[in-house]
Order: sequence, then structure tokens, then C-alpha cells
Amino acid sequence: MSASNITARPPLPARPSVVVTRRLAPAVEERMRELFDAELNTPDAPLSREELRAAMAHCHVLVPTVTDTIDRDLIESAGPNLGMIANFGAGTEHIDLAAARARGILVTNTPGVFTDDTADLTFALLILTMRRFKAGAQTLQNGAWEGWGPTSMLGHSLSRKTLGIVGMGRIGQAVAHRARAFGMNIVYHNRHRLPEALENMLSASFEPDVERLFATSDAVSLHCPLTAATHHLVDAEQIARMKSTACIINTGRGGLIDEDALVEALEQERIAGAGLDVFAHEPEVSPRLLAAPNLVALPHLGSATFEGRETAGHKIIANIRFWVDGHRPPDQVLPESD
Repeated sequence: MSASNITARPPLPARPSVVVTRRLAPAVEERMRELFDAELNTPDAPLSREELRAAMAHCHVLVPTVTDTIDRDLIESAGPNLGMIANFGAGTEHIDLAAARARGILVTNTPGVFTDDTADLTFALLILTMRRFKAGAQTLQNGAWEGWGPTSMLGHSLSRKTLGIVGMGRIGQAVAHRARAFGMNIVYHNRHRLPEALENMLSASFEPDVERLFATSDAVSLHCPLTAATHHLVDAEQIARMKSTACIINTGRGGLIDEDALVEALEQERIAGAGLDVFAHEPEVSPRLLAAPNLVALPHLGSATFEGRETAGHKIIANIRFWVDGHRPPDQVLPESD
């Protein structure tokens, strides 16, 4: 996008109107009040579609999250003041970037902030799932533990197992660092192969055939964006390729997995287990999926740290201030065609 597109907007007041769709860290909200005419969401209830439309009709900047679907219809009906969508989070699949570009509306995100937090949670799910710690904890809590036995509650060790990583961006690489420390063999599938030096540093091998990755891995971890091409990347056919002792971990987006196919595989023990932090229809989650004893499920906690959430908020403020001052924001999201 050219500089002329970036600055082509109605004159901004000294305190531009900024609508924030969810509750942010207190320090971030306080700073927003100081700098902008900020409309904050104190109840923290997701805005309805009509509330989003009303906000976009008058504000200069919208600050949405992954819980807000900002589609073409909303963008095309936005008021003339809207010049920026400053997304809280790195993923932007919930925003129609092409429609925003057509209206000359800048889109920014907060990349890199939650990399380590999400990688930590990914590895926690991997350990919990492979070692069957959930089943062990439930046995103890339910009063069903009969004492230690040499063949009871067996899981799988991580050392010398193969971890397949689908999507080798920042988070995928951070997961690979952790897997290396646990002595795992790392293979990855990505749209573009990493430089050889980076592969060597991560001790990771490129697998161009994603189907082979699923067939040969002891655990598969998903870190690719949700697109038309990756929607239901993990379907019944893909699961059928996996080892019966393998597990799947998803801290990316719920739509990457066909949940109906997954729950059938879990119930029939065609795979050993799954660890999920994201779901296809959040906050609704299939009761049948949650009932699977070999599932470890968390309520979208990948980025849920005090440090990460506050840093992301301040990153949004910086992006807005760059734009208000007539400069290109550091975290502007560009269409792939650019």
C-alpha cells in the first residue's frame, strides 16, 4: 500500500475516537483514555453485529479481537471517519483485509507478543496428552487410585519421539526450541522452507508432504493460519494416516480440525489423544468432544498472561499513534499479493 493510501483520510481531531471491543489491561485502558477519545468495553461482553456496525459508523479507529468478525459488509458500511482497524492479536483471519484495503482502511496487528506464551502452552498440552496426566489426575481426584503399579496409567515419553510441526512461523519455531530441549526429533511442514542455518539451529527437518508428516509423527502440533486452504486440514482422512499411538495438539485456530472426525477418532481410540486450546465455534464446544477421556482441553489460554496481554495493548497504542502522526504503523498488515 502506498504512502498516499495510508494518509488519505478525513482530518483527525486532536483526540481521535477509538472504540475497543473487549476489556484490556488496566494500564492499557488508562493510557488510551489519556491519548484518545476512547470508548471502552467495561462489561467485556462481545459486541453484537449491530453494535459493531454502530461503532464503525463513527469511530476513527476500531480495536477488535478474534471474537469479532469484521467482514466485507461491516467494512463497506463503515463511516467515512474509520481509517484504521488496530487488531488485538496476531491473527487477522476474522477481518476482511481485501475489503479494508478497498476502503483505504489500515489494518494492524500485534505480532510476536504471544510467541513464547503460546509455545509454553503448546508444550504443556503436549506433555499432558502424551503422558496421560489428565487421566491420572482424574483417577486421584475421583478416589479411584489403588496405588502404584508397574503397568498402570502408562503414557509415552517425549524423548526420541518425532514431533511434526505444521506451520513454522514464530510460534512453530519456539515450539521446536522446546522440543529440542526434550530430545525430540523435529520435522516441519511450511509453505516455504526455512533457511538451512535456521533448520540446523532448530535441529528440524523439512517435510514437503504434509500427509507424510502426519503418518510418521508421534505428535503433530498445528501453528498455521486458518485459510480456505487450511480449513479442516485435519479431517478423517488425515487422522486415518496417523499412528494409533500419536496425538494432535492445536493452539492455532479451531477451524484447522474437523471436530466431528476428531471426536470419532478419540472415542474409537484410533489415535492416543488430543490437546486443544481452540475450538471451531468458540465459546461453544461440543459436549461429545469434551467428554472424550483422551482429550485435554483448555479455554483459549494460549496468550493468557498478564505480561503478554499488556504488551499487546501498548503495541496497539503505538500503532495508532504512528497512524495519527501520519506515519506507517510498524505492524501494518499487508495482503499477500503485496
